Order: sequence, then structure tokens, then C-alpha cells
Amino acid sequence: MFKKITLLLGLMTSMLFSAATLATTSDPYALVDQAAQQTFARLKSDQAQVKSNPDHLRVIIREELLPYVDNRFAAYKVLGNQIKETTPAQRDAFVEVFTEYMVSSYADALAHFDKQTVKVEPGKTPGDSNITAVSVSVKEAGKPDIFLEFKLRKNNKTGEWKAFDMVAEGISLLSAKQSELGGLIRQNGIDAVIAQLREHNAKPLVIKS
Repeated sequence: MFKKITLLLGLMTSMLFSAATLATTSDPYALVDQAAQQTFARLKSDQAQVKSNPDHLRVIIREELLPYVDNRFAAYKVLGNQIKETTPAQRDAFVEVFTEYMVSSYADALAHFDKQTVKVEPGKTPGDSNITAVSVSVKEAGKPDIFLEFKLRKNNKTGEWKAFDMVAEGISLLSAKQSELGGLIRQNGIDAVIAQLREHNAKPLVIKS
């Protein structure tokens, strides 16, 4: 009997979690709010680990932010027209290394956020558009607010929203990576860029002061 009750409770918890997740991913503002609150709370609670081992920032981003990011869509945006010249295996390999590359980029961008609070700014409902932007203000006592913007895309098949870009201090991370990697792909080919990103991702993270 105890095993049956435990199993039933586990099933109910799983169903409730799935329903909550679906509700979040179907609302871009709720999604950004949850992702931001979780990420910033983790940045604050894990500061001792981050200071002793900056690579822990990558763990935080992978666990708290990455589940809400459409990394494949972002990687394909970077490939642009070059995607026609790639094989499925090359595209999968690029998505893998680019995802880890973006983890480092997000970690670097959020490295100095530890004592702040975040607020998702109200905005217009996306309507029929499958692309929207959600603004987030980062507040700290005695300092001017910092504004971030998350760009999101709705999956037409699942109805789920996921982020594909973050604009920090007016700089789009995705646009920066498109400029940085697009030329290298055209010049050196996709395989060379994949190898280059693998080498970069293997290096320890260094927090800029």
C-alpha cells in the first residue's frame, strides 16, 4: 500500500510539474520571469563557488537558463545562408559546440550580477507573431537600473516559447556571434570553425573585471 501511495504521489507531482512547465513555456513573459528569477537567485546563492571556480558560472547557465533557450534556432541563425552548404552531421556538431559557446557568453555577460533583483517589464501580447521581445530591469540599491532584453521565438508545432537572444547594454549576443563566426565560416569552412569552438570551449572561464 505504501508503495502504491508513493507511486501515486510521484505521478501527481509529475503531472503538476508538467502542467506548470507548459503554462510557463506558453507565456513568453512568464517564461522570462521564471528563467531570470532562477538564474539570478542561483548567481546570488553560488557566489562563493563562482569566486573559487569561475567555471561554475557555466554550470549555473546550463542548469538555470539553457532549458529556456532555443539553441538550435540560434545556431542556425549564425549559419545563415551557409546552412545550405552543410550536412546534417555538420549542423548537429555546430549546434553542440555553439550551444556551449553561448553558455560561456551568457556566463561572461552575467558574471557580475549577484546582489541585484530582477523585474520583468510589462509588454504587449505577441498576438499572431511568433517572435517577441521581453524587457527585464536589473535593480541594485544606489545604482542605475540595467536593462536586458530577451528575444523569444514560438515553436509553431508545440506552441512553446524559447529565448534565442539576449541584448545586454544594447549589445545583441546573437548579432555579435553572427558577425564573429559568419565570416570565419565563409572563409575557413564549417569544420574548421567547429574545431575552433571546441578548442575555445575547453578553456577555463575567466571573469573580466
